[in-house]
Amino acid sequence: MKSVSCRALLGAAFLTIIFAAPLQAYGPLGHEIVGAIADERLANTPTAAKISVLIDGMTLEKAAVIPDEIKGWDKKGVDVPKAFHYSAHSKIDRQLRDFWRANQPTHDMNSAAPSHHWFHYTDVPVVRVEKYAEGRAGRSKWDVVHMIPYCVEVLRGRVPEQNERKITKPVAVILLAHYVADIHQPLHVGAEYFDGQGHVADPDKNKSALGDEGGNTFTLELSDEPPRARGVHKKKLHGFWDNDAVNALFPEVPNALPKSERQQQIDPAKKQLVREMATHEPEAWRMPTNIAIANYAEAWADEILPIAREAHERLQFRNAHPQQEEDRVVAAGEAEEKSQSDHISYRTWATGVVREELHKAGWRLADLLEKTFTSTSADVSSPSIAPKPPPPKPTPD
Repeated sequence: MKSVSCRALLGAAFLTIIFAAPLQAYGPLGHEIVGAIADERLANTPTAAKISVLIDGMTLEKAAVIPDEIKGWDKKGVDVPKAFHYSAHSKIDRQLRDFWRANQPTHDMNSAAPSHHWFHYTDVPVVRVEKYAEGRAGRSKWDVVHMIPYCVEVLRGRVPEQNERKITKPVAVILLAHYVADIHQPLHVGAEYFDGQGHVADPDKNKSALGDEGGNTFTLELSDEPPRARGVHKKKLHGFWDNDAVNALFPEVPNALPKSERQQQIDPAKKQLVREMATHEPEAWRMPTNIAIANYAEAWADEILPIAREAHERLQFRNAHPQQEEDRVVAAGEAEEKSQSDHISYRTWATGVVREELHKAGWRLADLLEKTFTSTSADVSSPSIAPKPPPPKPTPD
């Protein structure tokens, strides 16, 4: 499970209450950027009109953060009196609650119902150069590579809305707005694995090898990091990619400022970045014409896997050891920046990667939704009945 705490950028009118919750994958700011780029790319199109009907007038920028926000229900459930709800969008709120109930958090890989956390990532080993389909370890039929096409098939009417995962068409749009960004975050696709002695291992050969959960269980030490103040803990590798590398795209805002003032300073810069990215085409973002929409997610995973590998190769892993984490054992330890022959710091390199991937993700989200809605005549305002979908890929042992 990818679990990183970060600040929520929520409007008071959007939720019943403001709450603190664990958010993942580029943090809310990164997801908002991707959704906002897609909003601008689709503006004034028939696809935008259909999306607006489905998600009750919400923008993709706002919808994109919801799949992380609902993790706030994980601790006490969705039905406790003080649970937050999307009160301005009651129909969608009901559907999101049904989705959460059908996919409640669990670490039991043999669970009959998957955790909604699993849908956000895949943990392909980066120990060697390989594509998603070339191995088994770290993949599952409920990972992000499978969930993106599943949501597309719901929108196309090929998977009925009365499915076991409770993914309706509105929920499918919300999930796609989020998952397309997730799959462009390197540590949501690739992971390092270690044996019991702390050495890097290949989990396809060593079944007892433990993963770093996309860097969530390793602290990160960078060469340009200022001395930590007393009581300030080291950041996690995954959290660096979610937050620090995204925040580095903007002018530094003092942490001492109240949240509202920090947001006021960030918003103009975010709008400017979104406008720039939406109006300038990113390089190499288009999928080859011979790749079907159903295979886009796998192609995106294959594309970012070498970057995920480099994200680990630029680091030296130390003190890797098995660690009990709630009801499972994971690999934990420390990651320290290596000196590089290119003399580019890890922070500078990662920030460049994040900028490029957010840019691509925004255009790809818009393109995916455009192709999805123009390839079907299904009525977006009502449930559809369709043949049973093809069986998913095999689940890893």
